[in-house]
Order: sequence, then structure tokens, then C-alpha cells
Amino acid sequence: MGILLRYKMLSVLAFIYLIFGSVIHADTNKNTQNLVGHGGPVNTVSISPNGKSALSGSLDYAVMLWDISTPQPKSTKRFITHRGAVSAVAFLPSGNKALSGGDDASVYLWDIGNKKLLHEFKGHTAKVVSISVSDDSSIAATSSWDGTIRLWDLINKKALQAIKVHDQPVNAVLISNDTKTLYSGGYDGKVRAWDASTGDFIKVLHSHGWPINIMRWLPDNKHIVFGATNGDAQIIDIEAAKISKILIPHSKPVLGLAVSKKHNLIATGGNDGMIRVWNIKDWSPIGETRTILGPVWALAFAGDGKSLYYGSLDDEVKHWKVTMDDDEELWKGHKPRRFQVKTGMKLGELQFARKCSVCHTLKAGDANRAGPSLHNIFGRKAGSLKGYIYSEGIQNSNVIWNEKNIDTLFAKGPQHIVPGSKMPLQMVPNDKNRKALIEYLKTASQ
Repeated sequence: MGILLRYKMLSVLAFIYLIFGSVIHADTNKNTQNLVGHGGPVNTVSISPNGKSALSGSLDYAVMLWDISTPQPKSTKRFITHRGAVSAVAFLPSGNKALSGGDDASVYLWDIGNKKLLHEFKGHTAKVVSISVSDDSSIAATSSWDGTIRLWDLINKKALQAIKVHDQPVNAVLISNDTKTLYSGGYDGKVRAWDASTGDFIKVLHSHGWPINIMRWLPDNKHIVFGATNGDAQIIDIEAAKISKILIPHSKPVLGLAVSKKHNLIATGGNDGMIRVWNIKDWSPIGETRTILGPVWALAFAGDGKSLYYGSLDDEVKHWKVTMDDDEELWKGHKPRRFQVKTGMKLGELQFARKCSVCHTLKAGDANRAGPSLHNIFGRKAGSLKGYIYSEGIQNSNVIWNEKNIDTLFAKGPQHIVPGSKMPLQMVPNDKNRKALIEYLKTASQ
């Protein structure tokens, strides 16, 4: 029971990890091919079939489209329709459309050429974490922490099958090349096959024993690579229903996987900060790096197969040239992220840095992050800051922010002040710490 509850609270724990983690951030050597523009850590990244564009999704609720066809990438569109953190993005094989999903439980279909929303698919009731699209770009499959996998008709823009897998999070889904079969993986560690047309259960391909975090197709569409919470990265032969290859495990959970069908490559990324790249033809390792001492949860190969884009705690997508050589420059001049400091500040400022700075800024002119700027927060009506998309709960609120309701917010949680708020559960139970935080906000937000 305890393990199940902890796993179902991963979205909250991930947020807390961002704040309390001891990860070190390397940001001194600027890579001009990094994708810079998000206001929060990047959860997911996808590269277009022609290798000229990228999509990224972040804790800042935004999906960003990038032109990566030149040595200096640039953002061409920021989609801000999501009402929660973005967990999954995927280009359709056709290349002219894309999908995204996240904490708001919706799946969005985007027109990449015209840079606009085409449709919002509704049906999931919890965080959407995985997207798989058929090779003909007609059908998409998604999985959610609501325990289901769902099929969507992308041509007619309607819902198809909804399959209840179990009452636990389903972290990964894949659709077969002929769109006849779905494969799911999740909390219970089982990889299951399902009839896509009827929703009927077919069989369990593999029982791993540890939760499955992520799955990807290999180029032959006959093998699946999966990553698990115990650090395993393994290959399943779906016809034989058995493990055909075991890769070097990570020391912590595998959170990121990427496959280049064109170049026959696999990349694995873990919570240990390691990225490893393999040649599928002979399973020789061709690249390895330790990016940071923390999670790598988004991976995608560049179009030439010679480099990778990855997402982690940084507010940007990092670019790494695949190599086996250690890059010593990564370890020079490190400094903690803004939310990782432990000392060197007065109590109130320290509370803000660790509790609030992931999502909020304080100064006039600072950009919104996952949450709105707190500049001049005292005396401001909740939901009134221009340029930020608020939840309906905030928009319909009559709250005027003051010391009393801010104190209650951190003592009891956002829902006690503004029901329906999308603000993560972030509490400061210690009276002394909470008072110091409010006193700091009164000064620093002016």
C-alpha cells in the first residue's frame, strides 16, 4: 500500500524533488545549440521526421516549437493552451502535425505549419504521460495515471477505444505498425498486449517485477526497449514474448529513452544523470556522458544521429554531441539551481528559493514561469496578472492577496484559499519559516 501511494503521488514528489534535491547544475559553457526559452524544467522533447524542428514540453505549462535547422536554433511558437505541466510531446510521422499531453488530462493536436491548435481530445481523468502514433498518422494511443490507455482518431478527431489496464498508473503505451495491437507498461511491471479494435486483453509479454517507466519501438517494429524504476533497460522480442537483450543498467530509474530508426541507435537516460548510446546492429556502446547528478527524463536524437537533445532540471533543452570521451568542461564552475540552495541566505529568502522559485519570479519585468510573477502580489486580485493563463478556480475567485490568506495558503494548501487552483501542493508547516517567507515576500516583491 505504501509503495502504491508513493507512486501515485509521483507528480507531487517530482515537484518536491525539484525543490529539495541536491542536484548540481552546470551552466557555464553555453552551447549555442541548446533550446533556451522555457520557464521551468523540461519534461519531454521530440524531433520532427525531417530533423529540422523540435518540440519541447515543460513544467511551465508550455509546448515550444523550435527551428533547429541552423547552428543557432530559435523558437518559432510557444503554445500555452495546457492547463498543467506538459509530460509528453510527439510529432506525427507526417511531420505537419504534433500531439501533446500533460497534467490537465487532455491530449492536444497541433497544426505545426500554421502553428495553431486543431483539437483537444478529452477522456483521460489524470496526467497523460505517453503518446504513440501510427506510421500513417491516423491513430494515436495515449496512456495515463488514470489506469487507462486510449485510442484517438486523428483524421476525424474523435475518441476510439478506452481500455482499463488497472487502477495504477500506466506510464507507457505503443501502437503496432498495423494499428491492430497496443502494448502497455506501468506500475505493476507488466508489459501487456491488447487488441486495438476491441480493447480485449491478449497476453502479458513480460513481468518485470519493477514498475515500467517508458517504452519505445526498435526500428524493426518487432522489439520493444523499456526502462524500469530499478535502472534496467531491456529489449523484448514481442513475437517470442521474452527478453532478447539486456543493456547496462543505470544505478537509478530509467526515465528517458530515444530510438533513431534511421541510424539504428538507442539512447537511455536515467535518474543517475547518465546518458548511454548504443548501436543496435551489434550492440556496441558509442556514447556515454554524465550530464548532471540528477534525472535525464527527456531524450531525442537529432536528425543526423550524431547528437542528442535532452531535458532535465534545466529550464532549457540541452544539446550533446554523442561521444565516449568525457567532457571535463561540464564540471567547471558548477553552481546549485535557484531551488537547491541550503545556506547563505536569510530564512525568508531561503524559503522562497527552495519553496517558490521553481514556479515564480519577483521583480518587475521578470517572465512568468510555471506560475505567475509575484511582483506586487500584496493587494493584487487573484487571477488578474496579464499574460498568464489562470485556472478557472483562480479566475472566478474574489481573493485579494494579503498576509492572512498567503499564510493560510502555505499552512493548509492552495485548495483552502482557491478551490480549483492548479498550483501544486506546496506547504510550509513551520510557523517560523512561514512568517519569515511572508516577510521576505512583502519586501522582495515590491
